[in-house]
Amino acid sequence: MIGKGAVDAMPAGTTSGTPQVLLGHYLKQLKLPTVLREYDKVARECARDGVDHPRYLLRLVELELIDRERRVVERRIKQARFPAVKSLDTFDFTAIPSLNKMLVLELARCEFILRRENVIALGNSGTGKSHVALALGLAACQKGFSVAFTTAAALVHQLMEARDERRLLKTQRELQAVKLLIVDELGYVPLSPTGAELLFEVFSQRYERGSTIVTSNLPFEDWTSVLGSERLTGALLDRLTHHVHILTMNGDSYRLKQSAGRRRAATIDAAEQNQATVETGDQADASQVDPATV
Repeated sequence: MIGKGAVDAMPAGTTSGTPQVLLGHYLKQLKLPTVLREYDKVARECARDGVDHPRYLLRLVELELIDRERRVVERRIKQARFPAVKSLDTFDFTAIPSLNKMLVLELARCEFILRRENVIALGNSGTGKSHVALALGLAACQKGFSVAFTTAAALVHQLMEARDERRLLKTQRELQAVKLLIVDELGYVPLSPTGAELLFEVFSQRYERGSTIVTSNLPFEDWTSVLGSERLTGALLDRLTHHVHILTMNGDSYRLKQSAGRRRAATIDAAEQNQATVETGDQADASQVDPATV
């Protein structure tokens, strides 16, 4: 016999309400939104196909896990702050013959992150260095690694701002904790002595603790012009290149090629339209000729 006290101790709502309402309430509390959204449809499908209860539950749990992983990946991508989401599927390797395609595909497996190795992409402007870096960052997000993307200039600005606001140590710890840090466009903007030292500290703190991808339009021997100190440049390269994969990406500008291709296509389309207009006009003139005058 169940006493009154036992009834009073039962969760609110279990003695009233329809099963659907209660189930929806409990699934929300358990944070199972996919099960809540799909359980009725999957139940009808399983009833139609003669699927037993364990397999019905298995289908629901699989859907929840797949959707949960998708949401986690989307959250990692958002936290990475990519300026654009790019993959290797849209990269034209034939446009950059100097690039080792097999190495890039190997890096996309992200085992270099587990080994805490670095990647440096060197080449002139417009050859797809940022695209490759973004694609490797996306692959890392999909494989469960935390990623942060920034340009060298933006990173230095962030560090100097943090120093001025007395939160530099917190910012440095956050950058050190990221599994993959992508620093784009090193070499495009010369750095102040203070900025160069702050950037060096980030690379030094990540040395053998996390992976870093750096893209630069300058060969290593010209990095001094950006960092302003041979001593600092040597120390930075010593740490970055100890465990490193170097991607050589010299060649004609990938962006200029695409732009030229679009211009050629537009010129051809305009020429074809003009030709069609001329032919249409000739046909109209011919149709207006008086047969009696011929």
